[in-house]
Amino acid sequence: MPRIHLGNWAEDVVNWLTDHLSWLFDAISSVVNHLYDGVEWVLGGPPPLLMAGILAVIALWMRGLPAGVLAFLGFALIDSIAQWDEAMQSLSLVVVSGVVALLLAVPLGIWAARSRGASMVVRPVLDVMQTLPAFVYLIPAIIFFSLGTVPAVIATIVFAMPVGVRMTELGIRQVDAELVEAADAFGTSPGRTLLRVQLPLALPTIMAGVNQVIMLALSMVVIGGMVGAEGLGSTVFGAISQVNIGLGFEGGVAVVILAIYLDRITGALGDQVSPLGRRALALARAKVSLHGFGVLRYRPRPAVGLSAVVVLALIACGTGVFGSDDDNGGTTQAGSNVGKGKAVTIGAFNWDESIASANLWKQVLDSRGFKTKVSTYDPGAAFTGLANGDLDYLTDAWLPTTHASYLKQYGKDYADLGKWYDKTTLEVSVPSYVKGVKTMADLKGKGGQFGGKIIGIEPGAGEMKLLNSKVLPGYGLDKEYKVVASSTSAMLAELKRDYAAHKPVAVVLWSPHWAYSTYDLTKLADPNGLWGAADSIHNLANKKSAADDPQVTAWMKNFHLSEEQLSSLEADIQAAGQGKTADGVKKWLDKNPGVADKMAPVTKS
Repeated sequence: MPRIHLGNWAEDVVNWLTDHLSWLFDAISSVVNHLYDGVEWVLGGPPPLLMAGILAVIALWMRGLPAGVLAFLGFALIDSIAQWDEAMQSLSLVVVSGVVALLLAVPLGIWAARSRGASMVVRPVLDVMQTLPAFVYLIPAIIFFSLGTVPAVIATIVFAMPVGVRMTELGIRQVDAELVEAADAFGTSPGRTLLRVQLPLALPTIMAGVNQVIMLALSMVVIGGMVGAEGLGSTVFGAISQVNIGLGFEGGVAVVILAIYLDRITGALGDQVSPLGRRALALARAKVSLHGFGVLRYRPRPAVGLSAVVVLALIACGTGVFGSDDDNGGTTQAGSNVGKGKAVTIGAFNWDESIASANLWKQVLDSRGFKTKVSTYDPGAAFTGLANGDLDYLTDAWLPTTHASYLKQYGKDYADLGKWYDKTTLEVSVPSYVKGVKTMADLKGKGGQFGGKIIGIEPGAGEMKLLNSKVLPGYGLDKEYKVVASSTSAMLAELKRDYAAHKPVAVVLWSPHWAYSTYDLTKLADPNGLWGAADSIHNLANKKSAADDPQVTAWMKNFHLSEEQLSSLEADIQAAGQGKTADGVKKWLDKNPGVADKMAPVTKS
């Protein structure tokens, strides 16, 4: 069969849309950002326990006293594990994407239910939307809408909408045809038949679709953390990348609490809006009161429940939290306010040296009067964002090998500001308890011992391409070993598991890396020099940003850290604990008082 370049066609379509409809994508981005900011302002503004009370009252109103109490305890738990802000950001993403998805899904479902032709057209489109892997939606979303909230919302809408369309169509089609014929016989117009007969009877099925849309939106919002979406997705993605079990568990617990709350509330909402559901609730309330359990099943009337929510909201407004925009960042000394509040965005990966260097620059630039934001992404998303101008700087480009593929694709949009660390190496490593394996050549003939596998990282990494194309063939290992492409986090998880079980394992690694301080590993020597020259870690800038911020660009060009400095900085960040990266960097700067002035020298007035 001839090779069909379907992927190239898809790429051409995306490029054409980007070139000709950028104005539309910019307008959509603006609308989505404003919607998200408004919802997040409402949900994230009040003090956590007050907002937990508001959400608990809604649960009490919808499902009764036990649900209200459990809701409050659940949200209080989220606050106690320091995931409140992230949970409210995720809830805001779910609300925005879920509402928009439903506004699109319900009319489409009605149209498909009332027209066989429309159903035949819509159904295959929905099949594609539902079965295409969720991660695939993020790729064009980044290209069209840049990094951050908007691509996550758009991808979530596309992913969650099909089930709403299908359930709406199914509900309307399941309405007894004789009822519709009776309405027609009495001269009822098609529109009134839809509103007075079909939709009320289809409401239970439609509301089940609403519930599923919300739940799918929550699942996709977590995946959106890979492209810089705020919230629990970023927390979970960071924990996965760093194999941080504690942080991952805390983020997962917060997601579970949100999921249970949304599931129960949307399920109860279906009972409230459906005439059949309201009748069943009234009967259940009457039976419970007869058996003396009325307190447990007490649910305030709509007027009472709404009044309680309004009162709590007014209290929240009275605290002054809405609209407060206190800047608790570092102070700027007189004569050093070079930035004058100018915004600078720095991208980072979930690699130790990347987190350390990016947050070090944040502290230093903030002390010079800039308003610096550090966001963490998957490497591919970060390099794409730098090329698009969504990021100004990237502090962890491994060149010329590891990140060569990104530089080849986007290099025309980057300004290389030079290397700041020059002692990196690429290697395959094995645990030190594996005897007789000290070099790459020693792996020959031992494939059975390692299961014929070398555990790799992201398939697009330059190190992976070099290993497959040059290193393994050069040592005659390409027929004996298969490089398993996965992710950095998966590789580290496999290393942790096999190391604990004292099993032989070969993994793709690089130096510097925290794994060498955690495990006793042997770096396999490269006697033939097939890995090539060692990588250096570079600062990159978007070309426009490099020109717009000449002072920051000049500072970054002269930036250097020694191995001892980088190791101690990473150690202080690790010692500071989860969510306290800034404290770790500040502690390190206090112990190294001359570094900030050397990184960003200013002329004293």
